[in-house]
Amino acid sequence: MSGRFADRAQAGERLAEVVLGRGAWEGTTVLALPRGGVPVAAPVARALQAPLDVLVVRKLGLPGHEELALGAIGPGGARALNDDLIRRLGISPEVLRAVETREEAELQRREARYRAGRSPLNLSGRTALLVDDGLATGATMRAAILAARHLGAAGVVVAVPVGAPDTVEELQQLADDVICVLTPEHLTAVGLYYRDFSQTSDEAVEAALAAAAGPGA
Repeated sequence: MSGRFADRAQAGERLAEVVLGRGAWEGTTVLALPRGGVPVAAPVARALQAPLDVLVVRKLGLPGHEELALGAIGPGGARALNDDLIRRLGISPEVLRAVETREEAELQRREARYRAGRSPLNLSGRTALLVDDGLATGATMRAAILAARHLGAAGVVVAVPVGAPDTVEELQQLADDVICVLTPEHLTAVGLYYRDFSQTSDEAVEAALAAAAGPGA
């Protein structure tokens, strides 16, 4: 398949080149969506000489078919639901509430682990550059955009290596800009555009954040 990335780090390097070509990025915080967005975002943050942090967002997966997103939640009560899908599948409020409760617990766990005593995320007056490893339905990124605005971001830009064209178009209505390296016409799964799409561990996320917090970050 043409246009595949070797891994997330290489995808981040290619994404950084495109982002840099879009102009100046003073006053920007690069926010990775963990876990897969972190190794993509790290090269972007280095290229922009911008701080790197994480914005923890959790997909609300359909029970038994978790890859199917009913929506997503983020910090500060950010919530983006796929109302059409929920209605079409006949998902009851009780089922949706149970999924949200489970994912809220995981969101809190990851927030506590990744922040590791650091101050709560403050985006007041800054541009939030939201980075993930790809966009399929965009449910998670929609919640991230809402969360970034709730946290006071003056501007919100989405940057990903690969994304479905219709999702990119939809997110352009929510974000100030969407930067995408590849927009294949028929994107069935983000992982198909990576030779190595192995899961990113919590330890890898922590290591990337620690490295970004070092001298010169």
